[in-house]
Amino acid sequence: MILLLVTALSDVCAGTSGFLLDFSSQTSPGTDNGEALPESIPSAPGTLPHFIEEPDDAYIIKSNPIALRCKARPAMQIFFKCNGEWVHQNEHVSEESLDESSGLKVREVFINVTRQQVEDFHGPEDYWCQCVAWSHLGTSKSRKASVRIAYLRKNFEQDPQGREVPIEGMIVLHCRPPEGVPAAEVEWLKNEEPIDSEQDENIDTRADHNLIIRQARLSDSGNYTCMAANIVAKRRSLSATVVVYVNGGWSSWTEWSACNVRCGRGWQKRSRTCTNPAPLNGGAFCEGMSVQKITCTSLCPVDGSWEVWSEWSVCSPECEHLRIRECTAPPPRNGGKFCEGLSQESENCTDGLCILDKKPLHEIKPQSIENASDIALYSGLGAAVVAVAVLVIGVTLYRRSQSDYGVDVIDSSALTGGFQTFNFKTVRQGNSLLLNSAMQPDLTVSRTYSGPICLQDPLDKELMTESSLFNPLSDIKVKVQSSFMVSLGVSERAEYHGKNHSRTFPHGNNHSFSTMHPRNKTPYIQNLSSLPTRTELRTTGVFGHLGGRLVMPNTGVSLLIPHGAIPEENSWEIYMSINQGEPSLQSDGSEVLLSPEVTCGPPDMIVTTPFALTIPHCADVSSEHWNIHLKKRTQQGKWEEVMSVEDESTSCYCLLDPFACHVLLDSFGTYALTGEPITDCAVKQLKVAVFGCMSCNSLDYNLRVYCVDNTPCAFQEVVSDERHQGGQLLEEPKLLHFKGNTFSLQISVLDIPPFLWRIKPFTACQEVPFSRVWCSNRQPLHCAFSLERYTPTTTQLSCKICIRQLKGHEQILQVQTSILESEQETITFFAQEDSSFPAQTGPKAFKIPYSIRQRICATFDTPNAKGKDWQMLAQKNSINRNLSYFATQSSPSAVILNLWEARHQHDGDLDSLACALEEIGRTHTKLSNISESQLDEADFNYSRQNGL
Repeated sequence: MILLLVTALSDVCAGTSGFLLDFSSQTSPGTDNGEALPESIPSAPGTLPHFIEEPDDAYIIKSNPIALRCKARPAMQIFFKCNGEWVHQNEHVSEESLDESSGLKVREVFINVTRQQVEDFHGPEDYWCQCVAWSHLGTSKSRKASVRIAYLRKNFEQDPQGREVPIEGMIVLHCRPPEGVPAAEVEWLKNEEPIDSEQDENIDTRADHNLIIRQARLSDSGNYTCMAANIVAKRRSLSATVVVYVNGGWSSWTEWSACNVRCGRGWQKRSRTCTNPAPLNGGAFCEGMSVQKITCTSLCPVDGSWEVWSEWSVCSPECEHLRIRECTAPPPRNGGKFCEGLSQESENCTDGLCILDKKPLHEIKPQSIENASDIALYSGLGAAVVAVAVLVIGVTLYRRSQSDYGVDVIDSSALTGGFQTFNFKTVRQGNSLLLNSAMQPDLTVSRTYSGPICLQDPLDKELMTESSLFNPLSDIKVKVQSSFMVSLGVSERAEYHGKNHSRTFPHGNNHSFSTMHPRNKTPYIQNLSSLPTRTELRTTGVFGHLGGRLVMPNTGVSLLIPHGAIPEENSWEIYMSINQGEPSLQSDGSEVLLSPEVTCGPPDMIVTTPFALTIPHCADVSSEHWNIHLKKRTQQGKWEEVMSVEDESTSCYCLLDPFACHVLLDSFGTYALTGEPITDCAVKQLKVAVFGCMSCNSLDYNLRVYCVDNTPCAFQEVVSDERHQGGQLLEEPKLLHFKGNTFSLQISVLDIPPFLWRIKPFTACQEVPFSRVWCSNRQPLHCAFSLERYTPTTTQLSCKICIRQLKGHEQILQVQTSILESEQETITFFAQEDSSFPAQTGPKAFKIPYSIRQRICATFDTPNAKGKDWQMLAQKNSINRNLSYFATQSSPSAVILNLWEARHQHDGDLDSLACALEEIGRTHTKLSNISESQLDEADFNYSRQNGL
């Protein structure tokens, strides 16, 4: 109130200078009463003070005080007021000078402000100070200058984060500097070098301290750092690594290659490379196939061939008759050669007996000539009767000199270079096969059979000897068709007794008699219904939400139900069976059945995750020689193709290993593998084995050589049959590579000890046609050899069995055995009749523990731009094809691990998975704690639980 009054009076009252001095002395800043100075006081006429320098805002750094300055003219006095209070006069430092240009007094004053003063102030605003200057005319005030304590905190509010971006993508690195007074300035460094956004239009650093790269270039890869600084300190952020990667792109397809065969069915291929551009800096590899194949068919030239000659024409007046033939069997096609030779042939039809007028001689010859001709005719007939009688006597003597053989296998290879025919010999009096010796032969009936007596099934041999083969025929005369033609009459009659031999194999269904002449096939398959049928291999198990594994012992067939495939609180009885009868899948053209027909069910069951079905096969896998298909039988009994193994599909997945195919499916049913050979080099793997047993005759020993598809179930069928027969496995089975080159198979017995053993005549070598072997999966194919000891004291047998394909592979089976049961050394092929734990449920059915499995899936199911996701897991486990199937699954990693479980169920350890995880773990810290010891422990527990 006093100040306002004084200010008001100063405008109307005039006072002397003594009055001013008196007032000033009473109310100066140095007085103890602390009253404020007046805003203006009466003074002599002049000008108001003008500030030449006003105090500036200031920052206290650490503990250093700052100085505030004021300079004004004309000024009689200058004082600082801070936060509304006058600063004590003793704290002012004042200097006075004279402005030479105007002659006015210039006064300069400054004060020091300490950190303690600022920290002790607690007001609604910052600490501030201003100057007040006096002149004769009045007072003037300067601007307010704020005083603040400067600082910069250590931690950034937001550090920049590393980025992986594709080329030409936008890069945005965010940076929020630490809190500070004054606010920090931000600068960006790349690889420790400052970034100048003014020189690079592609980079912008002005937007709220962020670094923006509009279009990423390969040169933009590097380590980026955000630098914050003010008057107090500098701070560095964490470095952010920026990787600019390039995803791979396919080049253009090459032209289709030429067909790989000159004629017939082959294939063409074309390729492309992932070089447009090539993957860089961890960019994803190209998706899809690098090679495509299609089948091609080139027309083969067909040479012409003659039809059979027509019948001779009637005799012409010129004593000649004609016959013709046409080049239509087949006609030449596609540039093939025309038939060589004559299309018409003529010859004399009177044996040259023509007179000059072209009339036949017999029409004009006299009666004497006719009598002479009759005498010659009757003489010839008499000579022929004598010759036949001599031949019959000779054959009878020969037959009596031979041993009492029942059924003989005749081989003409010794004379013609290859096995051609077989002969059913008659038996002498006393033979067990002679059922009615009183019957006399009817020489008007004759039947001929050609081909080797290599049987597709032991039952065939039984039917040949004891079944209705002889039933409808009263008497039989069997001929041997070969380069030497022999006819043997059957003087005894064999009848069929309707009972099964004690050694009958338990086979059923229809059997093929393809070695017989087609006209003679029907009578021999009458009584098959009375024979025992083979039971179907089948196993079952009850499975729930935890899943499990169903195994068909000793067959190579298994079914893996993944964890979670069956909804919780549900359980199903799942079955699996193998068809051991006649296959229902009929081959189409050159197509061959390569696996057993496997059925799994129930068919109406629905799974949420694909299950894994493992089916063995017998193909020597090569995409260049085989085109392999997976087929499924419909409810109507027809077979439909599900997919080709080499095709891309999202409905199922086939992983073809050398001996088995692992299939991921989402529906149950009957499945099988078929193969279509593309070239002659396509190979089927056959398992060859030799069994032996004593016959009813104590001096005879029977060898049976089997050639079956190289699948465990096919050979188990043979082993089971031989057990019922009392047969003994004489040598470890071996693998034979049988090519699709149309050449036949030869089986021969070599190195039989002389003077100890002998083999029946012409049976040392037997030959099987190509088609019988190539389609042998329908029934086991075997050839039988019968050896005879010279004396009962011979107890050891040593010989070799040679199985070879003409112009193909060869295997030697070394037989070294004792024919005495007490001294026989058993060669066990299957360690036990049945495997343990055919149905496994819950965690013990899986090699990978559920906890480790979850961590692997959580790591790899998350997509990664650099491909470090489930695709890398697939690649490390040798799954490089049809990855689009896994991309459609909710958890690709889980499906890949299910496939690994099916593929490695018989492996001894988890080394393959451990190695893959160890390599991937170098870049995935989440996997680094899955140690090898954990996997070893899991493998030990699995082996212990499953008795491995």
